[in-house]
Amino acid sequence: METNHQKTAYFESVRELLRRRKDGTFKEIFEDWKWIFSYSVRYKGAIAFYVILGIVSTTLGLAGSIASKYLIDIITGYRMEKLALLIGITLGSAAFSLIFDSIINRISTKLSININNDIQADIFDQIVDADWLSINKYSNGDILNRFNSDIGTVSSNAINWLPTILIALYRFIATFLVILHYDIVMAIIALASAPILILSSGFLVKKQRAYGQRVREMSSRLMTFEAETFYNFDTVKSFGISGLYSRKMREWQAKFKDISLKYNLFSIKTNVFMSSIGMLVRFGSFGYCLYLLWSHTITYGTMTLFLQQGSSLTGAFNNLISIVPNFLNSSVSAHRIRELVELPKENHIPMSSGLDALAENGFTVSMRGVDFAYTEADMVLHSSNLIAQPGEIVALVGASGEGKTTLIRLMLGLVRPNNGEVVIRDCNGGEVPMNADTRHLFAYVPQGNTILAGTIAENLRMVKEDASDQELIDALELACAWEFVDKMPAKLYSDLGERGKGLSEGQAQRIAIARAILRDAPVLLLDEATSALDVATERRVLRNIITSRPNKTCIVTTHRPSVLNMCRRVYRIMDTKVTELNEEESARMAMDF
Repeated sequence: METNHQKTAYFESVRELLRRRKDGTFKEIFEDWKWIFSYSVRYKGAIAFYVILGIVSTTLGLAGSIASKYLIDIITGYRMEKLALLIGITLGSAAFSLIFDSIINRISTKLSININNDIQADIFDQIVDADWLSINKYSNGDILNRFNSDIGTVSSNAINWLPTILIALYRFIATFLVILHYDIVMAIIALASAPILILSSGFLVKKQRAYGQRVREMSSRLMTFEAETFYNFDTVKSFGISGLYSRKMREWQAKFKDISLKYNLFSIKTNVFMSSIGMLVRFGSFGYCLYLLWSHTITYGTMTLFLQQGSSLTGAFNNLISIVPNFLNSSVSAHRIRELVELPKENHIPMSSGLDALAENGFTVSMRGVDFAYTEADMVLHSSNLIAQPGEIVALVGASGEGKTTLIRLMLGLVRPNNGEVVIRDCNGGEVPMNADTRHLFAYVPQGNTILAGTIAENLRMVKEDASDQELIDALELACAWEFVDKMPAKLYSDLGERGKGLSEGQAQRIAIARAILRDAPVLLLDEATSALDVATERRVLRNIITSRPNKTCIVTTHRPSVLNMCRRVYRIMDTKVTELNEEESARMAMDF
């Protein structure tokens, strides 16, 4: 059934290539494949070896078939003088073909894995280094789909496309010439299904695509429902609406079943139609062979060769027609990957590395006259100023959505101001604009749960792979987390579930803070990172950080009055402006909270 679909897809793909040639988009396909071959060329030696093995294997297969013909003729004619030789040739060619096919399969798999890994590693680096605003235009699901499915398509065809063409073309020509050598009519009969497939391909492909699209869409909706349900499992159970979701699950299953069965029925009808055509061709070949045999034009061995190689010719034809759809599919996948590769890169300023030698003295974070907007019609910050110095805790306060997290992104160099500047200043007065290369000078604890599945030690060592157990314990103690980790069965090596399952929100926050402390960066950014802690623990954590790291610059976004009372400066974000509050305003705001 898949082969029949491939045949119809071929002719539709040829039309697509011609259409693209007319409208000028064929150049895009050329560029996509040029990019694919930039990876293929790294393995040109292995690909050439792959082609040679394929040609040798095909030749041995033909030789074995011809030997089988003469073997049958010898047996039916009772001439036994060359029987042993022909048996040896037949068995030998079969054995060699099996060995060569196995080697080809092995080489193909290794090449596919190597190219897949190469492309994935390169694309991963490109994604990680992509401009934050640009990459966030893509959903995580879309990026993952491109990263896995599209790269898989490209890596497979990057090594198979050229060898498949050469081997299939050689097999097709060689097989056709063998049949033609014995009878031209038989060679024509073997390809008799092609005109019928051309005439029927338009309707079949159109229906197949429509059904396939509907099945994929329904499958995506079902998977989305399942993912959202399991992700929000606690909420579903807490509201006692498990029964509602069970009914919805069955409704989605029923819809998916309905469209899948319709597609299955269409596939069965298509398969019957295609199989009937193939059957007619086979019957025609068989009937013609019987006529030739009856008229003593051919021998039994020749008849066997005709039937066997007729099937082989059809197989070679199928391999050839599968190339164009794969060619287009790979082009589409390559184009989707290239969209990620060609995204603008993060801003890198080489002089940032000179700051490392001054890290022990701490750094000042300064923002001067900053304007920033994600879009032209959505101004987030306007003419805003801020300063945070070593040894200080500086608070950022404001209503939700006013821009506190945007300020953090500016400090981390994830986004750049439209006007003004955000810089990091060393003890000698040197300044460097925030960029990707200053980010390692910051330790960041974002909002929400950032604990990953694994042990507590693994979560901490993300930021310092060579940290000793004692360093982990010291960081946990400063974050007031060791008191509960020490009571866990495996202590540092206790396993945590996804998103820190097994921990309370407060415990998860303290481990995240310990991770930031372990990084020991000169600047610490806490984005509502103590919201789940009680007041006493919160004050202990912040006091520990400042007293143990006196040169650390600590910037927190918060709604907690307990934090405001500990801050050297408080900045309020309201109506796109960042304003420093005096002591009286800070005290009043703390009371308002």
